[in-house]
Amino acid sequence: MPTVPVFPTGAPIWIDLSSSDPDASRAFYEALFGWSSVDTGPDFGDYVNFSLGDAQVAGMAQNPEPEKSPDAWVTYLQASDAETTASAVTGAGGMVVGGPHVVGPLGTMLVAVDADRAVVGAWQPEQHRGFGVLDTVGAPSWFELHTTNFHDEVQFYQQAFGWQTASMGDTDEFRYEQLMVDEKPYAGVMDATAYWPAGDPAAWRVYFRVADVDAAVSRVVELGGRVLDPAVDTPYGRLAELADVTGAIFKLIA
Repeated sequence: MPTVPVFPTGAPIWIDLSSSDPDASRAFYEALFGWSSVDTGPDFGDYVNFSLGDAQVAGMAQNPEPEKSPDAWVTYLQASDAETTASAVTGAGGMVVGGPHVVGPLGTMLVAVDADRAVVGAWQPEQHRGFGVLDTVGAPSWFELHTTNFHDEVQFYQQAFGWQTASMGDTDEFRYEQLMVDEKPYAGVMDATAYWPAGDPAAWRVYFRVADVDAAVSRVVELGGRVLDPAVDTPYGRLAELADVTGAIFKLIA
């Protein structure tokens, strides 16, 4: 049985999908990853929780303004105190755009944009402790920020979320920092200057682990998604980038 993850301050603790068509998104991810789902009802805004077996792995909410904000996966970082985190985000050059909101007995959330305009969340857990499983087939595996303002973004997360980082490379071809806690990596920041459209905001990407990337890519297409970057072998595994049935971008890894 997979070990239940432990989330140090600043580490990714949850993801949710902002979808303009929750029914279509729900069917897509259930078919792709074998997830089950539960609607939490009107008291919680009809938020949907996805599970892999008995373990919660992701959530989903209605995107109220898809014409202004495209459908996307949002990464939430663990916050020991959401109010303090909100102040730190502002002090580091970001902006809080939602919250902090107390979500009943589950915890407290906020949503912000960072120094390079990437949307990022924070979650102060109470009853909802975050992911029930990570890095197994069908579950989230890795979390990565892509930015053309690399040094400013690394500094932002160090200041706003208390990150301690380690360099994995510092050349124009590969510039990468990892969030490290007790010598364990939890997330990464990639210098995207070589491939990111000039002027576009930074963005978080979620990797989902699959048994076979090529088979999963074919399944994405069958389900109405699109291939953005075809499968390729890397030192870190075989990777691909896809868009789901409403256009939200995600990655696969095996």
